Order: sequence, then structure tokens, then C-alpha cells
Amino acid sequence: MNTPKVFVAIPAMDEMSSLPLTLADLACQTLQDFQVWVCVNQPDSWWHEPERRRICEDNQKTITFLQHFQGLSLEVIDCASPGCGWQGRKAGVGWARKTLFNKILEQADAEDLIVSLDADTRVRPDYLASLLCSFGQHPEWPAMAVPYYHPLSGEEFMDRAMLRYELYMRNYALNMLLTDTPYQYTALGSAIAMRAGALRKIGGITPYQSGEDFYLLQKFCKMAGIGTTNDEMVYPATRTSDRVPFGTGPAIRQGMEDENTSYPIFHQQLWQPVREAVHLLPQLYQEDVDNDFLNFLKDQFKEEDVWGPIRKNVKDLSHFTHAFHEKADGLRILQYVRRGHARQPMTDERALWDNMISWMPDRIPSWFTPEVSFQDLSVPQLDQLRDLLFEEECRLHQQKTHHNQ
Repeated sequence: MNTPKVFVAIPAMDEMSSLPLTLADLACQTLQDFQVWVCVNQPDSWWHEPERRRICEDNQKTITFLQHFQGLSLEVIDCASPGCGWQGRKAGVGWARKTLFNKILEQADAEDLIVSLDADTRVRPDYLASLLCSFGQHPEWPAMAVPYYHPLSGEEFMDRAMLRYELYMRNYALNMLLTDTPYQYTALGSAIAMRAGALRKIGGITPYQSGEDFYLLQKFCKMAGIGTTNDEMVYPATRTSDRVPFGTGPAIRQGMEDENTSYPIFHQQLWQPVREAVHLLPQLYQEDVDNDFLNFLKDQFKEEDVWGPIRKNVKDLSHFTHAFHEKADGLRILQYVRRGHARQPMTDERALWDNMISWMPDRIPSWFTPEVSFQDLSVPQLDQLRDLLFEEECRLHQQKTHHNQ
């Protein structure tokens, strides 16, 4: 059997300061046979907007740089030069990823890997080889949510904002891991790898302006369980951004402006009805059950009888369970938890302390108490909290992977 080919897909906009470092990392990979595709992109109208002209010029420098770059098998998609940029509503990183994936799919075989990166993401020399190894060991995986870790930048306010955002993400991931739902991953566009055949099967990526990574992994997850463990990880840049409505860059910018309301630390109790609903599936297969999450789904779908038609159309509990998780997906769980938090708000610090008392009572630092404020903690202290959650998340992912083998 031939070794799968590896295609790396990188969208780039205003990235002349960071892309060379990412490409230098790729040029040092121990895996030799792979191809890199870069889509330099922007709306075409930006050429006529004085406040956007600098980005247009930066993109032209990037294209010139790529045309002369040595040391990689490199393909450039120019969606930035005058007349080549996005038109109308076709704009954003989602369209860039869709354009990249579609071009790669024109030549990729089913078992070939498409590795989604960002232009500011660093990787170590064994990264691509490790992905090939993991997919080889897990032929059942259609895709992988790759482990990630944001390095500190050395700029205090930016690092504080990044760590606060990563605490939100790690806390959310841990709560999802402690449910029995399939949606136990964190979606970052710079940390996704997938089989080309699986991407074809789900109909490709939906080109949202942001959040395209979340919906892409959710589509894969509805196909089959996705991978979440790998020997190597990615290191996305710690920096601000206003190019997408939400995600790491906007979150760091909001954090630097003391606006963290979009990324609260959710208390684990908010997940209890979700966990209960999953455990009640054998009963729900037979009859309706009173449960707050199930009632929420009924309201969301505006259907009085959500499960009756499904019961009639499936042949056993296994198929009913799959159908349940297709409806009760990651988006619905997030909406439910957000609603619960809005009804019973709690300080981020208290919620995180309560959660950590449950998850790792022997590892909580003595200086972290329910009364402490994140603002009063130093960057090293916030980093220590991040690392504790990161280690627990990795442990649970490894446990889940081992259990599913």
C-alpha cells in the first residue's frame, strides 16, 4: 500500500511578517515528500479603500516572496492581486480554506492527508510525520483535532489576554470530555488534519467568515469519531486580530480591552443535564423523558415530538443514539450551556475553582482561591493554571483514545 501524500493548506492575509517563519518550519520537516498550498487573499474592493491599502500591498509582497521561496514544493493561489480578490460575499478565511481544499481535492487520493495550518502557526520538525503515523494507526479517523498550545509572547497584556482565553477553551474542552457526547474537541483552523476522501464525503468545508473550523469538525464528527491525540502539536501565534468576528485573535483583543463576556468560564453543573440526557438514551429510545436539555432541544427545533419520528425510522438503539447526537450536536450544547450561564451567572474565578476542585483537588495551587481575581494573578500564575488544565485535557484525550481502540 502506498504511503498517503500530505498536502498543507495555508490561507494568508497580511502575513508577510509571520508566514516566512511557518514556511521555514515546514522546510525543516523530517517528512520529505509533501506539498504546501498557500492562498493569499483579500476582498478585491480593498484596493479602492485607503485604510486597507497597506494590507493589499503586504499581500503583494507575500506573493513575490512565495514565488521566489526555495526548499518546498509550493503552490500559490493568488486571490489578492487586482481583479483576483474576493467578490461580493465571497470573503474571509472560510473562502480561503475552501479554495485551498478544493484545489487540493482535484489531485488528492482518498487516503491522502490535508493539513490545515495558519500563516502564523509554528510546528516542530516531526509534525507532519507524526500526523501520518497517527492516521496510519487509526484508520477509523476521518479527521483529527490536533493538540495546540499558544506560546507566550513576552508582552504582558497580550499574554494575560491569551491565557484568559485559553482557560476558557481548556475549561470548555474538559467539560465536553466529561460528557459522553462525540463532540469532545477544540476547533482551531490551524490545528486540523483530515483524509481527502472524508472531506469529499461530507461535501467539503462550508465557507463561513469565521467558525468554519468548528462546523467542519462537527460535520466530520457526525460521520465518525475524530482523533484528538497526536505526538506533536501546533503552536498558534499569540496576537490580536480584527479580521474575523470571533476566534483567538478577536478574543485576545477583547481580553486586552477587559471585555471577556464572550468567553465565560462555564461551571460544570451546566453540563449535568447534557450528561443525564446521554445516560437516558436507552429510555428515550422507548419513550419521552423529562430532562432540561431535551426540553431545550424541543424548543430549538420547534417540534413537540422530536424523537418519535426517529424511533420509527431506526432499527436499534445504536442507530437511535447516532441520530440523537446528530441533533444534539456541539452547537446545540454550546447554546444550551450559554443559556444556563446567562440564567445563573457566576464569576469566572469561582467557576474555574469549583471545576478544578472536582477535577484535580490535589493539584490546585494554594494561591488560587474562589475569591482571587484573574487580574490579581501574575502571568506565570495564569500560565500555571493553563498548564494544569492542558495536562488534564491531554490525559483525558489519551484515555478516550485508548478506550476506543
